[in-house]
Amino acid sequence: MERKKFDLRLMDGEILKRQEGKLMFIPPFFYEGERSTYIDYSLVKGIGDDAIVPVIKYKLFSECSDIRHGFSTRMGGVSHDHLATMNLSFSRGDDRENVITNHKRFAKAVGYDWKQLVLSDQVHKTRIHKVTAGDAGKGITKESDIKETDALMTNERGIPLMTFYADCVPVFFHDPVKKAVALAHSGWKGTVAKISEKVIHAMGEEYGSKASDILCAIGPSICQECYEVSDDVIKQFMDNFGDASKEFFYEKENGKYQLNLHAACKYTMLSAGIHEEHIAMPDLCTCCNPNVLFSHRASNGMRGNLSAVIMLSE
Repeated sequence: MERKKFDLRLMDGEILKRQEGKLMFIPPFFYEGERSTYIDYSLVKGIGDDAIVPVIKYKLFSECSDIRHGFSTRMGGVSHDHLATMNLSFSRGDDRENVITNHKRFAKAVGYDWKQLVLSDQVHKTRIHKVTAGDAGKGITKESDIKETDALMTNERGIPLMTFYADCVPVFFHDPVKKAVALAHSGWKGTVAKISEKVIHAMGEEYGSKASDILCAIGPSICQECYEVSDDVIKQFMDNFGDASKEFFYEKENGKYQLNLHAACKYTMLSAGIHEEHIAMPDLCTCCNPNVLFSHRASNGMRGNLSAVIMLSE
């Protein structure tokens, strides 16, 4: 009888699947054992070699059959070295063909047409672009005129919106009543400028969305214990948030501060009229899990980009 040969090599997505229990979760999720996210593992075939592509999804959206959404990990792609393996950005020095292959795999895992993607051009400001069918493919299959934009929104079906991250805060928005979605890139500058509030107001003006109907999820990003900032940043939060800002940070003996962007984003949403039960907080920190998620701070800038995506289903 011929001896059966076993291939013991594991796909990187399979490695994450086997080690998911070792992820570092942000309190209170770590203490209570209750997670806001789950990881969906898809076996993607026909795009180069077979690959297991993990997609982080939110339980808050689990009953929303009218949308597709997800957040990438650094697993399941074809990029190399510090970009390994699921880098989804064209601006990190990666080979374009690798990035396209990564996009094809991630799109198949989430369930959208990668050629219809609309990509943001993030500059840490609060400009919001209303996406229409004419924008489909901008930034990935054709040149984009969507410049200096940190938030995208649409009420048109079949157009996936995508924003990019490596510690900054992704914010997902879905209005299941008026059928509209949005994404916002909320770094500290966007957070202090209340980009989430601006998106909520824009959805109301453009689509008739009521804040009380909108579901919001704050995506994987740097946690307070990893995010040290200087007093000039804290001063801006104090100027823009007043006394409420005292809940967002604490001072250390070295004169620096630990800033909680997640708390600031949640406060902004609540102030804009979002119901607390309609806000999903993140349970994963990018900086605490640099082997699974790209982190600018943990890697000293040697990294690729993660992506958030949301789409109204056709």
